[in-house]
Amino acid sequence: MVYVIRKEHFNAAHRLFNPNWTEEKNLEVFGPCANNNWHGHNFELIVTVKGEPNPETGFVYDLKKLGDLIKVEIIDKVDHKNLNLDVDFMANKLASCEILVMEFWKILAPKISEGTTTNACLHKIHLIETNKNSVEYYGES
Repeated sequence: MVYVIRKEHFNAAHRLFNPNWTEEKNLEVFGPCANNNWHGHNFELIVTVKGEPNPETGFVYDLKKLGDLIKVEIIDKVDHKNLNLDVDFMANKLASCEILVMEFWKILAPKISEGTTTNACLHKIHLIETNKNSVEYYGES
């Protein structure tokens, strides 16, 4: 099994808050991340695809094609956006990195599987919010 990795970047704002809670409880749980005026991050998105290399191309998955897919399906929709307000697939969801990475998976996994001739599949998404905070998701429920 070979793992190929594509790294992308985007900038986005969000607010961590639960609309069913009071402002006080949101501040208690989320601290300054519950700020009414939002806050932003320079995110790093790392997508790993696994599979066996195609004997005709040597590729598990064409990394240029993967980069284009990530750009169209994810980056163009979240870059310089407010995740709470501007991103359709985040509507009515908590804008945590955990939820965001799971939504990215729902979008990318089927498209990667459809676009391969080698049975390659999405293995992992690693979303880095800050130098200290990141999440990984393997598609497990």
